[in-house]
Amino acid sequence: MSAATALAGTRVCVFDAYGTLFDVAAAANRWRDLLGGHAGPLTELWRRKQLEYTWLRSLMGRYEDFWHVTGAALDHAMAALAIADPGLRARLMASYLELDAYADAHAMLTRLKAAGRPTAILSNGSPSMLAAAVSAARIGRLLDAVLSVDPVAVYKPHPSVYALACERFACKPAEVCFVSANGWDVAGAASFGFQAVHIDRTRQPAEGLPGTPAARVSSLDELPHLLAL
Repeated sequence: MSAATALAGTRVCVFDAYGTLFDVAAAANRWRDLLGGHAGPLTELWRRKQLEYTWLRSLMGRYEDFWHVTGAALDHAMAALAIADPGLRARLMASYLELDAYADAHAMLTRLKAAGRPTAILSNGSPSMLAAAVSAARIGRLLDAVLSVDPVAVYKPHPSVYALACERFACKPAEVCFVSANGWDVAGAASFGFQAVHIDRTRQPAEGLPGTPAARVSSLDELPHLLAL
């Protein structure tokens, strides 16, 4: 089935937040003068541990919200890089609430809104984190819903997370165009039954997981064309 055919039956666009609409590297980049050569390694390790902790907590049945997980991941990353600076930690955590939106996010959401396509965020983020990020990026008026995993107390890619979008919009999985830059998230969404679009900015190889995306593109700019909007 072609991407156009698969996406033609969708009526809602649901977006991952971190790494898709919001640049997770922005927090460390904002404090590059203090971090020096550690900015890149810290960003990579912080993000990797953040994701690992969500998956492991889901397997353990020991849910804590994403703010707690993000802090624990930062603590590990700073310790691994021998960065002992509580003030810098506080600055980094605060910056995570105001991550830069990707340059193509606002224009794409504006175009979907103009076309009458319902849009939402579906994220691991806690409600307060997402509210702060959406406000900082000034995209709230372009979204019909901001959905957090908090009500189901488990993280992506658990199917119950993706079901939140179907519940909110009273739709079938195949009617959801789900957009993420995280390959594992795309796989989880596609496995659930969404028509998933992978925003592959860095041209990564496909994940060896169940769930095949309907389309793979390099930027959010390409989404309206895929949806024939």
